[in-house]
Amino acid sequence: MSAVITWTSRPLLQRYALARPNARSSHRIPTPQGAGIAVISATLLVASVWAPWVNVAIPPALVIATIAIALVGFADDIRSLPVLARLLLQAVAVAAVVFTAPETARIVPALPLALERGLLLLAGIWFVNLVNFMDGLDLMTVAEVVPVTAALLLLGWLGELSWAAALVATTLCGAMLGFAPFNKPVAKVFLGDVGSLPIGLLLGWCLLELAWHGQAAAALLLPAYYLADATITLFRRIARREQFWSAHRSHFYQRATDNGFSVPRVTAEVFLLNLVLAGLAILAVRAGSMSVTVLALLAGAVAIGFLLRRFSRPQV
Repeated sequence: MSAVITWTSRPLLQRYALARPNARSSHRIPTPQGAGIAVISATLLVASVWAPWVNVAIPPALVIATIAIALVGFADDIRSLPVLARLLLQAVAVAAVVFTAPETARIVPALPLALERGLLLLAGIWFVNLVNFMDGLDLMTVAEVVPVTAALLLLGWLGELSWAAALVATTLCGAMLGFAPFNKPVAKVFLGDVGSLPIGLLLGWCLLELAWHGQAAAALLLPAYYLADATITLFRRIARREQFWSAHRSHFYQRATDNGFSVPRVTAEVFLLNLVLAGLAILAVRAGSMSVTVLALLAGAVAIGFLLRRFSRPQV
């Protein structure tokens, strides 16, 4: 479904949602954006159809918030929205997901519920935006989302994740695979904010469900590359007193292409790293040992640090 909608919508996107290259872009020719419409439509439709058959309840707030944040992204793709307006609308969508969760869904029970939910709101807004920030290279989001969602499917099958989250992760994985042939270098179409923002919300909710099931370490390991690249880049830009909310080319994966890495090589190495992180997350969950979990987190940090260091240095 994702592939069919992407293919049929390309002429319209070419006409009304063309992303023209600029000094901060990774692409060199005008390329249509907005294929996220196909990815999100396919994800929500298939998940909604399958849910009653497998006796799974997908939170209505999640579906409504995903559609709402996709509309925000679509509006931003067509005509750039003010930064504060975007953040406010994103915050409303994330809040709808976080604050409608059952009170029994906790990560750190020692914290007051209101404080924990407030922190999750901030984390959710950041996660939605970092997925958007990291969607700046052909196949980059595919290289991130497919391994993470496949791992979530496996964890659901193993009983470590709710079936609702596993179903959403599975359909999102399939939708991204349908989109992938159109986004391989050189991309024929981009996701656009209409795709990256709701993907961040759906993926963030799945990871939050994993954390609520007592697997916070795995929920950190799975998206750890995106978290590291985007967060380190943000703090570096703040330290340099740059306008950190504006478009730029200082993420590690972007610097890699400036340093002589080809686009396929960058996305391939990110994909392989994500497979390693997925394996470490599953190991930590299945081992059920604090020492194994700590070692998995350390191994993940080392692997991420190694790749970031490689990306930040010129190729010889």
